[in-house]
Amino acid sequence: MNFSLAAELLEATRLTKAGQLTEATAALQRMLGAELPVNSLPSRHGPLTSDGTEMAQPKLAPPANKTFSGGGEAPAFRAKNKSIRPVWANSLRGFIDQTAHGGFPLPGGLAHRAPTPLSADLPNRAEFLACTFSNRAGSRPYKLYVPSGYHGQSVPLIIMLHGCTQSPDDFAAGTRMNAAAEQHTFLVAYPGQTSSANMQKCWNWFRAADQQRDAGEPSLIAGITREVMLDYAIDTRRVYIAGLSAGGAAAAIMGDAYPDLYAAIGVHSGLACGAARDMPSAFAAMQGNGGPAPRRARTGPAASNPRVVPTIVFHGDHDTTVNPTNADLVVAQSGQGASLRRWVEKGQVSGGLAYSRMLHANASGETMVEQWVIHGAGHAWSGGSPAGSYTLPQGPDATGEMVRFFLEHPLPLSSGYACGV
Repeated sequence: MNFSLAAELLEATRLTKAGQLTEATAALQRMLGAELPVNSLPSRHGPLTSDGTEMAQPKLAPPANKTFSGGGEAPAFRAKNKSIRPVWANSLRGFIDQTAHGGFPLPGGLAHRAPTPLSADLPNRAEFLACTFSNRAGSRPYKLYVPSGYHGQSVPLIIMLHGCTQSPDDFAAGTRMNAAAEQHTFLVAYPGQTSSANMQKCWNWFRAADQQRDAGEPSLIAGITREVMLDYAIDTRRVYIAGLSAGGAAAAIMGDAYPDLYAAIGVHSGLACGAARDMPSAFAAMQGNGGPAPRRARTGPAASNPRVVPTIVFHGDHDTTVNPTNADLVVAQSGQGASLRRWVEKGQVSGGLAYSRMLHANASGETMVEQWVIHGAGHAWSGGSPAGSYTLPQGPDATGEMVRFFLEHPLPLSSGYACGV
């Protein structure tokens, strides 16, 4: 069929706003080549309550000014956000939800939910700060969670990249990563994509210009990482990055481009680095029709660090938004060049879904790549909270398992990393 992807997207948007949902769905089916059933709106959920513990240690105050990686000094903007505007869920297929301000069952049986606002009640001494970062590639907002147990000691840092149409607040609510930060005492930064950079607020993982070290969006995400490392006492060997869907694909890019900065990565329902180079190849890759994504030659400090970046991967085997074969490509790319022994474990969440866990270990017995396949799951954060969009509470706890995997994998001392800021 000969048609323009852009024209179909605009037509589907127009039909949705006109209330012609059946026709809009047909337009999406032509564009994506997959079913998107339309049904009744899902119910809303109640407010999220705080589940962190209270601690009373004082926090080491960050400097009032800093030098951005793009050059020049600018004042830090930090303000507690008392109210969070609800946003709609993730993925290119979810744009109907966004334009119609409604929700529809997703393929794989997962209903899209409108996220509820984060509770303003934080544990005593904890902070959830609104910040911005700028360099020559542009500017991005980000939220930073500082747990109550932080008082200037060296702690890990986890960067969390949301999916399309999500926000940092929505992603924090859905993953419960802030509660994990309270439990284990680490900082969490949530970079935010803007609608001016991508209409659906997707990280532009499919653009060649945004797949390179120190250029485009990778430079912004790395800049946010380094900015937090400057402002707080971050253990430089324990800096990690994870993401969902488009954010998972971006996390794979960051692990490939910055193996000297990120000790390990987490990819949930995402794609391998270089899986696409433009929009048509992005749709093909998402549908499982893309080819393998070979690792490209690294440049700069990354070229001297040909190490296997430890990677943990989650994907539902009923995901019809990002085909599950993409998880296999992430695993293959992560272990490329290494001789790893593989074995499989089976399990099931009490009252929830079954899963298969594939472990890939090196000669020393250290697990370098860990792959979780959630049986019966669609396109959602496994074990997440219903207060956030695109979560599947019945699945294994992806947040807890990622944190466990991350903390088991500090950056090797032989990596040559020298503060990276």
